[in-house]
Amino acid sequence: MELHNVWFVLIAVLWIGYFFLEGFDFGIGVLTKLLARDRTERRVLINTIGPVWDGNEVWLLTAGGATFAAFPEWYATLFSGFYLPLLLILVCLIVRGVAFEYRHKRQEESWQTNWEHAIFWTSLLPAILWGVAFGNIVRGVKIDADKEYVGGLVDLLNPYALLGGVVTLALFTFHGAVFAALKTLGDIRTRARAMAVKLGLLTMVPAVGFLMWTQASRGDGKSLVALAVAVLALAGAVGAVKAGREGWSFGLSGVTIATTVAMFFLALFPDVMPSTLDSAWSLTVTNASSSPYTLKIMTWLAAVATPLVLLYQGWTYWVFRKRIGTQHIADAH
Repeated sequence: MELHNVWFVLIAVLWIGYFFLEGFDFGIGVLTKLLARDRTERRVLINTIGPVWDGNEVWLLTAGGATFAAFPEWYATLFSGFYLPLLLILVCLIVRGVAFEYRHKRQEESWQTNWEHAIFWTSLLPAILWGVAFGNIVRGVKIDADKEYVGGLVDLLNPYALLGGVVTLALFTFHGAVFAALKTLGDIRTRARAMAVKLGLLTMVPAVGFLMWTQASRGDGKSLVALAVAVLALAGAVGAVKAGREGWSFGLSGVTIATTVAMFFLALFPDVMPSTLDSAWSLTVTNASSSPYTLKIMTWLAAVATPLVLLYQGWTYWVFRKRIGTQHIADAH
């Protein structure tokens, strides 16, 4: 396999890791308003991701950096054409990180309430915007002969991409509800499990519709397999959480997200950003990639660094693997 194809696969894996991990992270943020009944329960939910949320975002930085180094043309067109939505995502991630760190710095109710509102909205908006962004990447955008995006913001708000935003929001919230059921104790765990069942059933309709639309417009045999696995995994995740098997459900909801993202990349290949103006102007793994020497150096670096990162992050999840409940939340001073 040629190195530009290898790096296309590696970037797909990085995005899969990011959406798998940050997916339940965003879902927990949304559930602070949907599931938690009071401030103590919100603290329980936030504490379930407290040790890991910032580590989850490393996958985004790595995916962006790998795209910049391996496919500079793709990076340039993507980040210039999608400037406003990506800037909004970046602002949300910054505010979200500040909210996690500053929420508990003062005991005034208004102070904590405002930061909790910030956590909710800065989790909900990126969950939608990532789906809109990837929907447009798969669908194709207005790229001219100079490999530059010549459309506007309104062009990105098409029905297919907006449905993609609904799907990612629904999937991430379901993934977060399953994670909450897996990581909590007592009444909040029971309610998280019940909510996960409802969210999973609600997610099936837009998710199946979006995946079938993707398959009809750009799919092939490989993407069809990914579609089937995603749908079956989602159904299995709902059944498992209903039966009280949160661990199996979390794994299956993760498979759903992973195969959905894999389907995006399978539908794209060999393009990385299709042009809706002329297929000859599309960015591909060939015309958007760096030099073979650059890709070779990157491959050696990735071979050394990636296992270390995976081991460290796996160790973090192992250390903080225990469930928590309201009884573990200390009273405010």
